[in-house]
Amino acid sequence: MSPIAMAMLVICFYLVFYHFYAKGLLGKKVFELDDNNITPAHTFNDGIDYVPSNKYILFGHHYASIAGLAPMLGPAIAVIWGWLPALCWVVFGTLLIGAVHDFTALILSSRHQGHSVGTIAKEVISPRTRLLFLLVIFFLVALAMGVFVLVISGLFAAPDVANIAPTSHPEAVFPTYALMLIAMVIGFLVYKKNLPMWPLIGLGFVLMLLTTWWGLEHPITGFTAKEWTWSLLIYAFAASVLPVWLLLQPRDFLNSLLLYLAIFMMLIGFFLLDPEWAAPAINPNPVGAPPMLPFLFIVIACGAVSGFHGIVASGTTAKQLDKESDAPLIGYGGMIGESLLALLAVLATTAGAFATRADWEAFYGSWDKAVGLHQKLGVFIQGNANFIHQLGVPVDYAAAFISVVVVGFAMTSVDTGARLLRFNIQEIGKTIGMNVLNNRCVATFLAVSAIGFFAFFELNGKPAGLFLWTLFGTTNQILAGLTLLTVTIYLYRKKKPILYTLLPMLLVLGTTIAGMIMGMFDAVGKEQWTVAMVGFSIFSLAVWVLIEALIVVKRIKDERTNIDL
Repeated sequence: MSPIAMAMLVICFYLVFYHFYAKGLLGKKVFELDDNNITPAHTFNDGIDYVPSNKYILFGHHYASIAGLAPMLGPAIAVIWGWLPALCWVVFGTLLIGAVHDFTALILSSRHQGHSVGTIAKEVISPRTRLLFLLVIFFLVALAMGVFVLVISGLFAAPDVANIAPTSHPEAVFPTYALMLIAMVIGFLVYKKNLPMWPLIGLGFVLMLLTTWWGLEHPITGFTAKEWTWSLLIYAFAASVLPVWLLLQPRDFLNSLLLYLAIFMMLIGFFLLDPEWAAPAINPNPVGAPPMLPFLFIVIACGAVSGFHGIVASGTTAKQLDKESDAPLIGYGGMIGESLLALLAVLATTAGAFATRADWEAFYGSWDKAVGLHQKLGVFIQGNANFIHQLGVPVDYAAAFISVVVVGFAMTSVDTGARLLRFNIQEIGKTIGMNVLNNRCVATFLAVSAIGFFAFFELNGKPAGLFLWTLFGTTNQILAGLTLLTVTIYLYRKKKPILYTLLPMLLVLGTTIAGMIMGMFDAVGKEQWTVAMVGFSIFSLAVWVLIEALIVVKRIKDERTNIDL
C-alpha cells in the first residue's frame, strides 16, 4: 500500500473511533457523561489553577501540553524497525490504549475534585499507593523535561553565523522567547481588562508569524548548549509560579494554532509529493538495536500511549474542564491529534527525508549510525520540510519553520511539566508531613533542580540523550499502565464494564516491565549504575502498586461474595 493510501485509511480510523468508540461507547455507556455534574473548575474556581475554560481553548492548551517532542522524536527513532510496526502502534496503540488512557484520566480527575492521579489512587486503591504514584510521577516528569531541555538547547546552539550545524536551529530562538511576551500580554488583557479574546488571539497569531519570519532572517548565535539549558531552566521556574491564565493558556493555544497550520501544510505537501516508501516495511533485526518487542512500544512512548498525559489531564486540564461533555474532544481527541503528529513523523522519516532505500539505510542501517536525539529529530524536520516545499516554500525556510514548531511545542511541555512537578512535590510534602514543600517557590526550585540534573546528566563524558529517552519511555509506559489500573479498579468498584481499560493495562504493564528488566540488566552489564538504580527504583514502585491493587481487588470481591451470601 502506498504512503498516501495508508494515510487516508488511518485518518478514516481516527474519525470512526472518535465518534463511535470515544463519544458513544466510552462516553455514554461506560462513564455516562453528564453535564449536570459540576466540574472542579466551577467548584474551586480560584482564578489561578481552577479556571472554567472554553473547550477549544482548553483543547489547545491540553494538546500543546501533551504533544511536546515525544510524538515527533519517538517514531523517528522507532522506524529503524520498519515503517509498518511503527505506524501500527502509532495508530492502534492510540485508538485502543493511549486515547482511552487520556480520556479516562481526565474524567476520573474531574470526578475527584481535580486531584492528580496519585491522590485518586489513594482513594481508589489504598493510602500507601498515593506516595508510590507520586514518586513514579516525580521520576517520569523530571526525566522527560530533562530530555526536552537537552534537545531544545541542542537545537538552539550554533557555534557562529558562518558555521551552523545541520541539527541546530538558532532561528527558532527569537520567536520562541517572543511568544512568551505575546502570550502574557494577551492573558493580562483578557483576564484582567476583560477585552474580547478572539481578536487578541488573532493579533497574537499574526505577531507570532511575524516573529517567526524575523527569526528566520536573524538567527541568534554565539551561545553554547549549556548556556541555553540554564536559560530554559530559569524560564521553567518562572512559568511554574505564574498564574495559568497569564502564560500557559494563551501560550499553549497560540502554539496549537501554529501546529495546526504546520500540520495542514505538511499534509497537503505530503499528498502533493505522493512519495514512495524509502524504508522497509519491517526491519526486525537492525544492527546493535534492542529487540523490537517490547522496545518498539517504549521508544515510541507518547506517540501512542503516555503516562505523562495522565498527569497533564489530572494535573491541569481537569482543573479547567467546563463540563463533562467536553472531555471526549479534549482527552480522546487530543490524543488523536498527537497520533496524527506521530503519523507525520513516520511518513517524514520513511518516505519524506530519503529518496532511496540506500539513503535510508545510510542513516538507519544500525542503532549507532543515527546517534543522538538531535539527528533523529533533524530527520523529522527535513522530511516535513520536503513536504512543505511542494507548496512553493524554499526547503531551508520550510525546515526553519518546522524547527520553530518543534521547539515551541517542546517549550510548552517544559513549562507545563515544571508546574506539574511542582504540584507533585507539594503533594509529596503533604503526604510525608513536610510543610515547607507546600511553598510554591520552594517546590518549584526542587522541581527545576531535578529537571536540571537529567538535562546535564552525562555518560562517558557525553549527554546521555538516548539512554535517558529509553528510561523515560519505560517509566512513561509504566505510569500509563498504573493509571489504567486505577481507572479499572474505579470502574470495578462502580460495577461498570472494565474490559476497555483492563486489557490495555495488561498489555502496557506486561511489555514495559519486561523491557525495564531487560534495560536494568543491560545497564548493569555496561556499569551504568545511575541508570540501573533509577530503573530499579521505578520497577520496585510499580510492583508495589500492583500488589496493593491485587489486595484491593480481592477485598472488593470478598465483600461482594459476603453480600451475596
